[in-house]
Amino acid sequence: MRAARIHAYGPPDVIRLDDVDRPEPGPGQVLVEVAATSFNPTETALRAGVLRDLLGQDPPLPLTLGWDVAGTVVARGPGVHTPDVGDRVIGMIDAAAAEFTVAAADALVPAPASLALADAAALPLAGMTAWQLVERAALTPGERVLVNGAGGGIGGYAVQLARRAGAHVIATASARSRAAVLANGADEILDHTTTALAAAGPVDVVLHLVPAAEQRIAELVALARRIVSATNPIPGAPAAHVVTRNDPKHLAALADLVDRRELTVDVSERHTIADLPAIHRRGEAGDLRGKVVLRP
Repeated sequence: MRAARIHAYGPPDVIRLDDVDRPEPGPGQVLVEVAATSFNPTETALRAGVLRDLLGQDPPLPLTLGWDVAGTVVARGPGVHTPDVGDRVIGMIDAAAAEFTVAAADALVPAPASLALADAAALPLAGMTAWQLVERAALTPGERVLVNGAGGGIGGYAVQLARRAGAHVIATASARSRAAVLANGADEILDHTTTALAAAGPVDVVLHLVPAAEQRIAELVALARRIVSATNPIPGAPAAHVVTRNDPKHLAALADLVDRRELTVDVSERHTIADLPAIHRRGEAGDLRGKVVLRP
């Protein structure tokens, strides 16, 4: 089978499409035929070898990329009773950028029935991150919330979930992302390429989703009563730094919202895993919007 792997840390060109043996599920695992994975910007840091502090150690090489999976269960390992063979599933796992992958059975949840299976790969990591940011922010109806980075994959879900919590949502987005961010429910758009963040304020909460220079961090601190960040730790303000937890209960709740038409999955582009080097280059250049899914 084909798998997108790295054999060394470095630039996007280190990503190779290798022919490897199909894995076998062990105890507590299932084998998934992958419909798609999706691109997450943090994978560029993994590929470049700069996530070592967060992970605690270097993952063993060669390393198959892909943290999001959507696919169909084709075999079960010992001790697995659910999901069943033939079930459509999604989850946040390792090594999803391949034709087949193994995953812990309890890390997977049913895929939204109302969504094309490949597109459902856009939900796990970004959706759970947005859910946990909004949950940590403890929003109350009527609060003014600035979603800083609303044009990205996490941002699209964060705007929708903040609106669902009753907040008045101000979103930073470039002209390229404006229409999509408004469609996700933002009440106001602030073009961060032309306008200072101070124009949004004051606000009750900032959901901070993009890496920012010290000057921008200072603007956020002056703007908000509290900040919840998925990227920079924020010194000098009531702030929380959220690292995504792989919580299947959160993912199942998100899938349910999708099926109830209360959450939209915004897939901006569809490619194959052979295109991963180009997608990584574009991600590092800031040339992607929303979520990009990649089929085997």
